[in-house]
Amino acid sequence: MFRIFILLFGFLHLFYCGSSQIKLPRLISNGMVLQRNALLKIWGWATPNEKIKIEFKKEIISTIADRDGNWSIQLSAQKAGGPYEIHLTASNKIDLTDIYFGDVWLCSGQSNMEINMSRVQDKYPQFIASANNPQIRQFIVPDKYDFNGPQKDFDGGEWKALDSKSVYEFSAVALFFAEKLFNKYKVPIGLINSALGGSPVESWISEDSLRKFPEDFEEMQKFKNKELIAEIENRDRANSSKWYRLLRDKDEGLKKNWQAESFNDSDWEEMDVPGYWADGPLGITNGSVWFRKWIDVPPAFTGKSLKLLLGRIVDADSVFVNGKFAGTIGYQYPPRRYIVPAGLFHEGRNLITVRIISNSGRGGFVPDKPYALILGNDSIDLKGKWKYKLGIKMDPTPEQTFIRWKPGGLYNAMIAPMLNYKIKGVIWYQGESNANNAMEYAGKFSTLIRDWRAKWKMGNFPFLYVQLPNFMETKSEPGESDWARVREAQRKTLSIPNTGMAVAIDLGEWNDIHPLNKKPVGERLALQAMHLAYGDKNLVYSGPLLKSASKSGNKIILNFSNVGKGLIAFKGKSLKYFSIAGPDGKYIWANATMNGSSVSVWSKELRDPISVRYAWADNPAGANLYNKEELPASPFEVKIK
Repeated sequence: MFRIFILLFGFLHLFYCGSSQIKLPRLISNGMVLQRNALLKIWGWATPNEKIKIEFKKEIISTIADRDGNWSIQLSAQKAGGPYEIHLTASNKIDLTDIYFGDVWLCSGQSNMEINMSRVQDKYPQFIASANNPQIRQFIVPDKYDFNGPQKDFDGGEWKALDSKSVYEFSAVALFFAEKLFNKYKVPIGLINSALGGSPVESWISEDSLRKFPEDFEEMQKFKNKELIAEIENRDRANSSKWYRLLRDKDEGLKKNWQAESFNDSDWEEMDVPGYWADGPLGITNGSVWFRKWIDVPPAFTGKSLKLLLGRIVDADSVFVNGKFAGTIGYQYPPRRYIVPAGLFHEGRNLITVRIISNSGRGGFVPDKPYALILGNDSIDLKGKWKYKLGIKMDPTPEQTFIRWKPGGLYNAMIAPMLNYKIKGVIWYQGESNANNAMEYAGKFSTLIRDWRAKWKMGNFPFLYVQLPNFMETKSEPGESDWARVREAQRKTLSIPNTGMAVAIDLGEWNDIHPLNKKPVGERLALQAMHLAYGDKNLVYSGPLLKSASKSGNKIILNFSNVGKGLIAFKGKSLKYFSIAGPDGKYIWANATMNGSSVSVWSKELRDPISVRYAWADNPAGANLYNKEELPASPFEVKIK
């Protein structure tokens, strides 16, 4: 009996000591950047009534956890600088080191904010090679969702300073933003990277604010049912596994080793690469299609590691060199950039085989991308004729339910846990996933901004965002565009105080929803920050923005702000991409001339114009209204009342 008592006492002692230890949120950790010049909250959890002592810069602050185990203390405002240490003592001790005070920016949105420097390394090799700044730091919030309520903490993440290893993980847009700010102000910059590819704006809005949008609110309620989520995930997983299993079992290329050098492909058809097989005899066919190309490799390329660039491929691919596996990518968006180890290519004739899996739509090689075998400054062009053959024709893959994008889930898991953490402001890049319902975007986006400001209780902190760039094929005539409507919603959001918009209409790629030109995006966001967050009122921080419109005879006169040193037709003699409409709402191309800070728009074919559009298209290539600081004007639509 005595032995049982001793064991029980020991168990209870261990349980009490273990559970009484103070715990900090993930953000409050080594290497963190805390917001300068602001009263700060340091918080965490412990056993109820646990006494906690915090030591910072020889000052000691004490507090006691409440009956639920929550505790917090307030640090006085600190100037920029570091590194510092904070020591916390209770029944355990935590030493926080390498702490800086500077400016903390939340970086959120979807994939174009999430895309890291690894994705753009070929575009910015010198920047990556020289990356080393311990005063620029990033914390990556784990991708998670929760519909049942705001979470208290993240389940992972750590602060990392910028160096030659960590640079690849940094959000490209956020890093170029931070670099420009640091170079000007020499203040430590902390980036909280909380973004998720494909996420619509409603997934980032809190439950109470979603009540304004009944359909989204009801959908959030639906997905509070964890059994429903499990049922959907299991069904989707089973359907996907069945599709890929059938593909694998029936693919003639896998059965007969079409990647082998010895395989006879003399009866295969030929196709120009890059391109889509939907434009040839196969038509829109899903499943697997195999491609083979023989190339001559000179002696200089042998015995060395080579870079194999295969542009972008829709949807998934596996690559073989002389019959040996060289790499694979499972979805369409990443650039195909394979590092082929020395020995796979040899002098003389070599075979490259690509097995493409098309899940739906048009499969193939995306045009206007690099297709080459690279060694230093030398390359072998891989564009041109490739042989191809269908491996197996399949129905499109069954539709998947992307639960992580449902309303409210990302707010609860990826925003709510940081509401106690003071920030300088937000940079946001999102909107692509709402283009199919562009008319609702203005209301939802403005709700998100007000929602976050209310939850942070920091007033109207700067909220800076990227307007959607140009994307998709150009059109020869004026017409409707969902992407243009999202851009217009973003432009109108500037009516909310302390918001700023970086126009990116000239920074996209027609064939890539993830354009690689991220540096000017980050730098244009930084210009907005310099003006709004850092008070540089004399800075030309934006391209021309429509201020007012009036009618004079058969002309509409447009007045602009942010003209800087003056309006220009960038890289052209005349303004392009203005269209005009009368009462019937049918737009035609229009003439446009500049006069000071105004533009006159007219057409000889229209006596009674009532509406003007500028750069109103998915991809308004050639739109060229800029200021002399070479910042582009925002697209817009305006109707004369």
